[in-house]
Amino acid sequence: MIAIIEIVLFVYLAGCVFYNLLLAIAGRLSRKKEILYEDTNIYAKIAILIPAYKEDSIILSTVASYNRLKYPVDRYEVVVIADSLQPRTLEELAATGVSLVPVKFEKSTKAKSLNAAFDYLGDDYDLALICDADNMLEEDFLLKINHAFQQGNPVIQAQRVAKNLNTPFAILDAANEIIANFLYRKGANALGLSSSVIGSGMAFHYPLIKEILLEIQATGGFDKVLQLLVISKGHTILYLEDAYIFDEKITHAAVFENQRKRWMSSQLVYLRTFWKKGWSELFKGNINYFNLAVCQNALLPRMLLMAALTALTVLCFLLQSFLIIPVAFWLVLFVLNMLSLLLPIPGKFFSKYLLTAMFTLPRAIGIMILLLFRLKGADKTFIHTTHTQTGIDNPLLDAARK
Repeated sequence: MIAIIEIVLFVYLAGCVFYNLLLAIAGRLSRKKEILYEDTNIYAKIAILIPAYKEDSIILSTVASYNRLKYPVDRYEVVVIADSLQPRTLEELAATGVSLVPVKFEKSTKAKSLNAAFDYLGDDYDLALICDADNMLEEDFLLKINHAFQQGNPVIQAQRVAKNLNTPFAILDAANEIIANFLYRKGANALGLSSSVIGSGMAFHYPLIKEILLEIQATGGFDKVLQLLVISKGHTILYLEDAYIFDEKITHAAVFENQRKRWMSSQLVYLRTFWKKGWSELFKGNINYFNLAVCQNALLPRMLLMAALTALTVLCFLLQSFLIIPVAFWLVLFVLNMLSLLLPIPGKFFSKYLLTAMFTLPRAIGIMILLLFRLKGADKTFIHTTHTQTGIDNPLLDAARK
């Protein structure tokens, strides 16, 4: 019995490691192309949709930042879907000239807010760009999105990078997103697979996203359902790493716990939900659907994978005379896993930032292990993350492009 458990654990963890390592190598080998995105006279009309749930502290600064975008002003519209904002905030937003869609739901979800916006706007748009209330865009962001759209890409995921590196947890969160961008977006595209989406910084052909949103009822894991519906309709998802959207990183442990609880719960729920269909699509030749529905949902979160491999390698070293898999195999797996995590990290991050992230890692891993026993019902509850960062303070912005 112990031998069977040992083999099953090794095979599963090895699968996780080699999956990440393959994407890391593919991402490292892929070359970035120089794009003359300004060389166009065709500008898609873009609706920038910003669901804002109780985001009174930052929504005005976010809206103000969108006035600096380098794009014809008559070809984009900022739309704030104001869910439970204060009356004073609504007045100040109205004075900025943005399109304001006040909503209030008994149970708030991003899908409900977006559907309300589509009902309000009508159909006179080419693209819908979905952002979070804390997101800010680099000045030429829309030019880059427009270029990719004009090249025949109906679904685009931009590169989300940190607005802030002001606390150890923010640094750890930034490093985690750098790795995720490199593996599941850049690496996936390099292998001919669709990028996964992140929930913000996503641009869609307007009629397509309007149709898809009507099919989504999810409370948690909105983006996981969204990407599968995109794939089901025969589209692929382009990762546009040269287009920056700035995102506030979590600043302390309590926010980290809430965020990871939501993510881990939705991953388990959608693994169960799409397991059967994922395998069915694989046998039909739809590798994209299988990758997003089964592989990525079955994947152990990277922090837990590191913890599991560390603990099992040490345990196997101490108990090697009682086990059938040589400790050298576990050691190789541990090293390969570290390689898959280090390959995506840009050189400039190998400084005090990486050391700070490493010192914060044990506490973060401990939180995630405890969350494994507290996931019940998290996918049915809207867990809101409060944001406070009104500006961009990231000394490593250039590193994200490398």
